[in-house]
Amino acid sequence: MKLAFEEAKKGKDTWTNPQVGAVIVKDNQVLGQGHHATFGHEHAEINAFKSLKDIDDAKNATLYVTLEPCSHFGKTPPCVQKIVQLGVKKVVIGQIDPNPLVSGKGVKYLRDNGVVVEEQLISSELNRSYNYFYKNNQPLVTVKYAMTLDGKINKNKNQRSIISNQAAFEDSQQLRSQQQVILIGENTLKVDNPALTVRDKKMSFPPIRAVVVRDINQISLDLKIFQTDEPIWFFSETKNLRTLPENVKVIVGEWTPDNILNYLTTQKIQAVLVEGGSFLQAKFLSAGLVEKLVVYLANKIYGSGLPAVWGADFDSIDFVEPTVEKLADNLKITTWRKD
Repeated sequence: MKLAFEEAKKGKDTWTNPQVGAVIVKDNQVLGQGHHATFGHEHAEINAFKSLKDIDDAKNATLYVTLEPCSHFGKTPPCVQKIVQLGVKKVVIGQIDPNPLVSGKGVKYLRDNGVVVEEQLISSELNRSYNYFYKNNQPLVTVKYAMTLDGKINKNKNQRSIISNQAAFEDSQQLRSQQQVILIGENTLKVDNPALTVRDKKMSFPPIRAVVVRDINQISLDLKIFQTDEPIWFFSETKNLRTLPENVKVIVGEWTPDNILNYLTTQKIQAVLVEGGSFLQAKFLSAGLVEKLVVYLANKIYGSGLPAVWGADFDSIDFVEPTVEKLADNLKITTWRKD
C-alpha cells in the first residue's frame, strides 16, 4: 500500500480528479503498478493492468489501490468492471471515495461479484482538497502571503514590494500548481500587475486566475494577466460592456467571500488559493472560510507599510502547531485552522 501511495503522487495533472496509485501483487511479487496521470484519461487501476507483461497475470492477483475503485461511467468506464473481468481475486483499498457517485458503491460491486475487499486505511495528506470538498461541500481555501519580520506585505502604497527570495518564489509556484483557482482582489491586480501563472511548468489544466473587481469595464486590458491563454474569471459587480479575450469569463453579482465560494462549489472547484491582497485575505479569514495558511517570512523589516491580513475585524483564529521550512534566508510557515 505504501508503494501504491508513492505511485499516486506521480499524478501531477489530475485537476478535480484525485491522485490515485495502484499496485498488482501475485505470489508475493509486484507485477505491475500505475497511477492516474491526467484528468479525463485512464485511472490508476487501468494503467496498472496495462503495465503487466501478460494481462492474464491479473487473474487471482491482489490489487492494492489508494482509493476505492470507481463504479460509474464518467470520462472513463468503471474500473470495478475491469477488475472483475480480469479475475482479480482481492482488492485492498486505502480509502473509501467520499464522492457520492462512488462512495461504497465500488466496494459493493466488487463483493457482489466475488472479489474479496479489504480496507487498509492509511492517514495521508494525499487528496486533502478532494476529501475536504466532498465532506464540506465547498472548496478548501488556502491564504498565502509573504511578509517582513514586522508583518508588512508592502512598503509603499500603489507600488509593489519584492519581499521574499528566489527559493520562496519557486516554492510559491509549486503551491500555485496544486490549486484549481488563484484568487486576488482588484488592488493587487492593479498594483502588482501579476500574470498569476505557474512559471516554468506546463499544465494541461492550469489554475483558473480569478479577480474580484467592482467594474470589469475599468480594468485595463494591457495588464499582464491578459497576455497568456490560461483561463481568467472576473467576479464583477457590473456587466461587461467590452469585447474581451476568449479566455475571460465575467460573473456578475455581489461578491462576498461566501458568495464566491458558493459559486466555486457549483463549478466543482476543490482548491482555492487566496493570494492577495491584505483586505481580501482578511475578509476570507473573518468569514471563517480559511483552512490553511502559508506564510513566507523574509529576513527584513520595513517599519512602515501595509500589514498582512488588514482591513476587516474578526475574533482571534487559532491554528495548529505550524511546520517551518528554511528556504535559503527565508522561512516558510505552514499551518491549518484548529478544529
